[in-house]
Amino acid sequence: MTDQSVELEQVGTAGAAQAPQVADDQLIAMLVGRARSEGLQLTGEGGLLQQLTKRVLESALEGEITDHLGYDKHEATGRNSGNSRNGTRSKAVLTDVGPVEIKVPRDLTGTCERRCIDHERC
Repeated sequence: MTDQSVELEQVGTAGAAQAPQVADDQLIAMLVGRARSEGLQLTGEGGLLQQLTKRVLESALEGEITDHLGYDKHEATGRNSGNSRNGTRSKAVLTDVGPVEIKVPRDLTGTCERRCIDHERC
């Protein structure tokens, strides 16, 4: 029996509280395995950690602008609402894994305050 099947059996007997942890562990193992098979470094410029950091930050920014505007991207309720998404701009963010170039979504009126990347207005 593999470690993975043992973990899955433990989830079934231990309850749903452990299920997210096992799913997270499996996702991480899959990402690291894929990076290794493709020759991608874990750290350094363009490495797995830098790419994950970029995606997490951009996802958080998308969530913030969605909350600010009150509707999801491409949703019809945003049309003629007085404020809407207005493209993106690039920003270099210094992180623990090095500088990461991210795309920061903008709103038409410029009233969306960013909390997830720094304390200054973006």
